[in-house]
Amino acid sequence: MAFAAPDVLVLAGGGVVGESWMNGVLAGLQEATGFDARGAEAFVGTSAGSIVAARLASGRAPRRPTDATPPAPADGDDDRSGDGALRTALRWGWAATAPLAPAAVALATPGGALARSALLARSPHQGRSLQRLHAYLERAGARFDGRLRVCCVDRASGRRVVFGAPGAPAASVADAVTGSCAIPWVFAPVRIGERDYVDGGVWSVTNLDAAPTGRDTQVLCLNPTTALRSSMRHAFRAATAVERQLLRGRGTRVLEVGPDTGAAAAMGSNLMDEGRAAPALQAGYAQGLSLA
Repeated sequence: MAFAAPDVLVLAGGGVVGESWMNGVLAGLQEATGFDARGAEAFVGTSAGSIVAARLASGRAPRRPTDATPPAPADGDDDRSGDGALRTALRWGWAATAPLAPAAVALATPGGALARSALLARSPHQGRSLQRLHAYLERAGARFDGRLRVCCVDRASGRRVVFGAPGAPAASVADAVTGSCAIPWVFAPVRIGERDYVDGGVWSVTNLDAAPTGRDTQVLCLNPTTALRSSMRHAFRAATAVERQLLRGRGTRVLEVGPDTGAAAAMGSNLMDEGRAAPALQAGYAQGLSLA
């Protein structure tokens, strides 16, 4: 089947490894088909996907395997130290939020918000800083121009907030994206206005239903978490299936792409392993070429 250029890009969470894979896929697609992701009508980004979305909205092309590695997401990280404690914390952070992802609480129900609120109330106010990522995003120069939407979760209420969408609170892109990347128990919540925000993946790893779509809109969702071989994968899948059906109910065409066999092998099981970022970028690029 010939590749259909999407109107809307939905870029899911997936850690530093997933961020690299998504860049590679989009760069490979551009090479093979001429599709320039920067020209999409809208972007929806969650966690790592919000970094990719912000870059595209600022006019920056997807990274290619020949490009330099992006800055580490947290201050004080030292790749040479083999920081097993950080990686363990990141795995626990994802594991703690994964039970909130199934379809039963994936939508805006009172029970879902209460469950998230109760869990997040136990998460610390302090954590590793995302200031380096914030500075990087400020330099990128992305602005909310009506196309970019960044998904976060209000720490106090447990509800999703989609920055950049109509009626959303005012925020800079750098603040919104660092909020969307603030994994509870690992990174400090991000203060925007009078509220604290955490990782949008606490609500949903894709937030597909936040896409501005209508009849005959074509959506491409890149979802790195389908490469996971764990119980989290099943929880994420359940929520994404519900969201996909909601979009199809609007008459929207949805293509969800996860890592193929080669990319999944390159990415491994720990999506926060920075040592896997370069192989994931290369594998994503090869997969993007094959999607044409």
